[in-house]
Amino acid sequence: MAFLQWRRFNFFDKELVKDELGQPFDKLKDINIEVCVSGRGQITIGDIDGTIYFLSRNLELLAFKAYELRVTQLYQLKQHNILVSIGEDEQGINPLIKVWNLEKMDKMGNPTCSRISRAIPSNNKPTPVSTLCVSETLNMMAIGFTDGTVTLIKGDVLRDRHTKLRTIHQDKSRITGLAFKHSHKYSILFIASETNVLSVNITAKDRKEHLDSCGSSLHCSVLSDSTQDYQFVMGRSDAVYFYQSDGRGPCLAFEGDKLLLKWYRGYLVVVSKENKTIPRPAAGGATTRHMNVVTVYDIQNKFIAYSSPMPEVLDVLCEWGSLYVLAGDHKLYHLQEKDTQTKLEMLFKKNLYVMAINLAKSQHYDLDGLIDIFTQYGDHLYSKGDHDGAISQYIRTIGRLEPSYVIRKFLDAQRIHNLTAYLQELHKQSLANEDHTTLLLNCYTKLKDNSKLDEFIMTKDKEVDFDVETAIKVCRQASYYAHALFLAEKHGQHDWYLKIQLEDIKDYTKALNYIGKLEFEEAESNLKKYGKILMNEVPHDTTELLKLLCTDYRPSDKPLVDPASMDGSLPPRINKAHAEEFIHIFVNNSSRLTEFLEHMVKVQPSCSSLIYNTLLELHLHDVVHEKEIQKRVDIERKTLDLLQNTEAQYDIDQALVLCQMHNFKAGMLYLYEKAKLYQQILRYHMEHDEHIHIIDCCKRFGQQDPSLWVQALSYFAGKEEDCKPQIMEVLSHIDKKNLLPPLLVIQTLAHNSTATLSVVKDYIVRRLQLENDQIAEDERLIKQYKDETQKMRSQIEELKSSAKIFQVSKCSVCNHPLELPSVHFLCQHSYHQHCFEGYAESESECPACMSENRKVLDIIRAQEHSKDLHEQFHHQLDRATDGFSVVADYFGRGVFNKVTLLTDSMPVKKKPAPTRVVIDPTLQRDQLMGHKQSQPINPFPAVRRTDNVSPFESSRNQTEPLTSLDGIRHSKSKDPVMSIETSKRSTKSSDHVASSFESSRHTAKPTEHVAAFDSSKRAAKPQPVPHHTPPSSRIAPAARTPPVSRTPPTNRGKALVQPSEKPKLFENRQATVSNRVAPKPTPQRTPDHLNPFLTGEPTNPFEESKNPFEQESNNPFEEDEKQLDPSNPFYSP
Repeated sequence: MAFLQWRRFNFFDKELVKDELGQPFDKLKDINIEVCVSGRGQITIGDIDGTIYFLSRNLELLAFKAYELRVTQLYQLKQHNILVSIGEDEQGINPLIKVWNLEKMDKMGNPTCSRISRAIPSNNKPTPVSTLCVSETLNMMAIGFTDGTVTLIKGDVLRDRHTKLRTIHQDKSRITGLAFKHSHKYSILFIASETNVLSVNITAKDRKEHLDSCGSSLHCSVLSDSTQDYQFVMGRSDAVYFYQSDGRGPCLAFEGDKLLLKWYRGYLVVVSKENKTIPRPAAGGATTRHMNVVTVYDIQNKFIAYSSPMPEVLDVLCEWGSLYVLAGDHKLYHLQEKDTQTKLEMLFKKNLYVMAINLAKSQHYDLDGLIDIFTQYGDHLYSKGDHDGAISQYIRTIGRLEPSYVIRKFLDAQRIHNLTAYLQELHKQSLANEDHTTLLLNCYTKLKDNSKLDEFIMTKDKEVDFDVETAIKVCRQASYYAHALFLAEKHGQHDWYLKIQLEDIKDYTKALNYIGKLEFEEAESNLKKYGKILMNEVPHDTTELLKLLCTDYRPSDKPLVDPASMDGSLPPRINKAHAEEFIHIFVNNSSRLTEFLEHMVKVQPSCSSLIYNTLLELHLHDVVHEKEIQKRVDIERKTLDLLQNTEAQYDIDQALVLCQMHNFKAGMLYLYEKAKLYQQILRYHMEHDEHIHIIDCCKRFGQQDPSLWVQALSYFAGKEEDCKPQIMEVLSHIDKKNLLPPLLVIQTLAHNSTATLSVVKDYIVRRLQLENDQIAEDERLIKQYKDETQKMRSQIEELKSSAKIFQVSKCSVCNHPLELPSVHFLCQHSYHQHCFEGYAESESECPACMSENRKVLDIIRAQEHSKDLHEQFHHQLDRATDGFSVVADYFGRGVFNKVTLLTDSMPVKKKPAPTRVVIDPTLQRDQLMGHKQSQPINPFPAVRRTDNVSPFESSRNQTEPLTSLDGIRHSKSKDPVMSIETSKRSTKSSDHVASSFESSRHTAKPTEHVAAFDSSKRAAKPQPVPHHTPPSSRIAPAARTPPVSRTPPTNRGKALVQPSEKPKLFENRQATVSNRVAPKPTPQRTPDHLNPFLTGEPTNPFEESKNPFEQESNNPFEEDEKQLDPSNPFYSP
C-alpha cells in the first residue's frame, strides 16, 4: 500500500512543554545528550560526561554521576524500577554494564548500583556496544556489538553471581536492534543487523530462524504490542516490515529515510528525514539544521493519525500517557492524543463511518456508542440510496435500536426484500414480537417466496424463533393452510388445527382423527367445542369416539397396554368423561343420542339421573311418533325395562311427568306403585272406569293404604249404573278393617239410586251386633273399676283412721321368732334388724314387697315422663282411628292437670305450744315439692325397736307414751297410697284420730306393735338441723328418761312430739314408730282419765291451732283430690 493512499488526520495536538511560569522548558539546553529512555514515571537522559539525569512529570531535573567518561546505552525496564546502563569509566574501549536500583538510594541520595560487569564479547576482544535489551523477567540480558556479535547473559540481572555469558550470534555487520518476546512456552530474541534479521529461540538451544536478508539502521527497529501480536517491526527507506518468530509478516510501504521507530498504544511512530532545512545559529558560524518528520501511523485502522515536521529529532519518548519529542534544539514537545469522541466527530464530518467503526472498536468503545455509529452509518447509506448497505448496518443495531425505526424506512414495496432480511435477523436473535412475525410472513406471501416461507416454517429441526400463534394466523389469512396446519400440529396448537380443518379445509374426518390422538383433557374440551359440527357431518364416527371418551379413553396413537404398567407398577388411571356433558351435541340427531345413551347405560349402570331421564324421554318420544306397531311395542318394552331396572338412577318425579305427558300407561302405573302413590293408581283406574282394576288395586294395596277401600266405595256409590257386586265386596273389606263408621257408610250409599237395602243389610246387622257387644264389655269394665276404686278407698281410709296391729311373730327372711331389735312394715312383714340390714337394699322399703312396689313406681314414672311429650301426643292423635281414646289415656296420665309448686319462701304461721316440736326444713321442702324423687317410696314404712331397755321398765311409760315421728317424703306421683292419703277431703275427715298403746295382759300372746298416725294440727317450732335427713328414725325413750341418752345421733333433726291426753300426728305425713316390746310386760292399766279412747271428746290444748303445712286457698294437692274422685269421668285407678 502506498503511503499517500492512507488518509491523514490530525488526532494529536502539538505543544511546547513549558514550566510553571509558562516559559518554555529549557533545563536541557546545556546537556550534551547522548541517549534517552523513558519509563516508571520519568524520563532518563545520559550525556557524554557520564552523568544520568532524571526528569519527573513536574519537570524537576535530578542528576548523579554514573560514569567517569560518558554514558552510551540506557535501558529502563517497564515492570521493575531497574535501570541498566552501559558507559565508560576510562579511556579506550572498555564498556561497563551497571545495574541501578532506583528504589534504593545511597547516602548521597543517588540510586544504588547492584551490579558492575564488563560488556565484552566471548572472544574477550573489547568492542563498542551498539544496542542493549533486558528481559522483563530479570534473568536475561542481550548486548549487541558493533562487530556483529550478540552476547546473551543468563542469570540474575541484578547481580553478577550465577550468570552465564555466551555469544548466540555473530554477524558481519553491526547489530542495530534487539527485542525479547516471551510466551508461556518459549522465549524469542529478535536480532536485527544492517544486513540481516533473525530470531533465536533461547529455550530451544538457541535455535535460529533467519527472517530476512535486509537489515535496518540503528534505532529503526521496535517490538509491537498485543494489538499486532508482538511482532518485530523494522523500518527501511522503502517500507516498514513486520516479522513473526517464524517468518516475515505484512509490509507497509512508507517511503522515506527512517531515523527512528517507536511503538505507542497501537501506533507506530516513525521519524524520517525531510529535505527541507532551516538555518540555525551555532558557535562556529552559520550552519543549517536539518528537519525531520514525525509521523504517527494507526496500523490497525490504516490511517495516519498525525504528521508534523520537527527540527533534528533526538528521540521520541512515550511516558505519562502521551508522546514527547526531544528536538535537536533541546526543547521538549508534547503530542497529546485527542479523545475518541473528537476523533469520531472528525470522521463523521468526512462521512468516514467505516473508519469510525474500526476506530471505535480498536479503542474498546462501549456497545451503545457502536450502535450509534452503526445507526448513523445506516442513515448515511440510506440517504445515499444504498439500501442494501444500510440494512446491513441496521441489522448490526438489533437489540439496541428500536426495530420500528428501521421498519418504517423499508415499508415501501420496492424495499420489501431489505425489510425481509432485517426481520429474519430479528427472528434469529429471538427479539421479534407478534407484529414482527406477522410482517415477515406477509413479506413472504407478498413476494410469493415459497422457498423462504418453507425455510422459515417447515423446517422440523429448526429452533423456533417466532411467535407460533401469530404465524398460524398469518398463514391462515394468506391461505397458506398447509403451513398453518404444520405449525399447529408441530407446536400443539390443537384449537388452531381444528379451526383450520373444520372451517377452512372442511376435512371433518381428519379433524376427528386428530382429536382421537389427543390426550384426555384436550380431547374432551375439543369435543365439547366442535362436537355439534362433527355430529352433523360424521355422526357415526363422532358417536363412536364419544363412547370411547366416556368409558375408557386412550389416544389412538398410543398402545392399548401401557408399557409402564407391565413392570409391576400401579395400573394407569382410567380416564372417562361425564356423558351428560355431551348430550347437547346431539341436538339434531336423536337416534345417535339414543344409541349413545343406551351404550352408556349398558356399560356404566351407575350413570347420573340426567342420562336416564334423557334416555327415557327419547324412548317415550319414539313411542308416540312410531307408526309401525311392532316397533312401537318393542320400544314400549324397552322403556318399561328401563323403568323397572333396579340400577337405574332416573328421577322418579321427572319420569312420572314424562310418562304422563306421553300417556304411557304402563310406565305411569309402575311409577305410581314404586313411589307408593296408591291413591294415584286408584284414581287413574277411576278416571278410566276400570272397575276390575279398581278392585284389584284395593286388594293389592289396601293393606298399605286402607283408605283405598273408602275411596272405592265413594266411587261406586256415585255411579248410577249397577255396581252391587263391587259395592258388596268393598263393604266386606271396610267391615273387616273397620274403616268407616256405619253412619258414614249409609250416608255415602244413600246418594246411589241403585244401592238398595239388601246391599247393606248384612253389613248393618253385623255392625249393630258388634256395637252391642262393645257396650256390654265397657259396662263390665266400668263396674269392675268402680269396685276396685271403692276397695282402695276403704283401705286408704282404714290406714288413715285406725291403728295397725303387728302380730307377726316370725322374721320374714329367716323364719325364726322375732327378737329385739326388729323392723316392722305396714305390709305385715317383719324382720330382725340384722336380717333386714343384710337383705334390704333400702332402709325405707320392705324387701319382700320391693319388687312389686318398684313396678308401680316405674309405671308412675313412665306416666309422668309422658306428660310433657306434646309432640308425641299430637302425632298419636293424628294417626289414631279413635282420637277420644288417646285423649282419655293422656288425661288419665295427668297431662291436663294444673300443677302448683310450693317453695321454701312461703310463710309459715307459728303459735306457741307446750309441746316442743323439731321440724327439719329440708324434710319439709322435700315433702311439699317432691324434691327427692329419685329415692323409692315405700307405702308401708317400717317400725323399729332399737332400745335395749328392760321390758319391765316399760310399764311406767304406758300412761304417757312418747312417740317419735319421721316425716315421709311425699310424692303424689310416686306413691298411689300417699297420693290418696294427701287429699284434702281425707285429711279433714281424720283430723283427730287417737293412737294409744296398751300392754297386753295375756302372756301367751306376743306383744302387739301398734303404729299410730297422728293427724293433729300442732304447731312446730323449727330447730337448727343438719342438711341431711337420716334414712330412718327410731322410738324415743320414755318421758322420764333423758331424750339425749336414748336418742341415737342419727335421729338429730327429727320431729319429737310429746302428746298430751290425745296425741295427734302431722297431716299428710307418714309415721314410723318403734315401741319397746317386752315378752311379758307387767300388767298395768292405764288410768281412764288418761286413755283417749275412754274419755269421749279430747281436750287437746292445741286443737285450735292450724297445721303450718296446710294452705287454705292454695292447696297443691287439690287437683289430685279431684282426679281421685270416682265421679270424675277421666278417673283411672
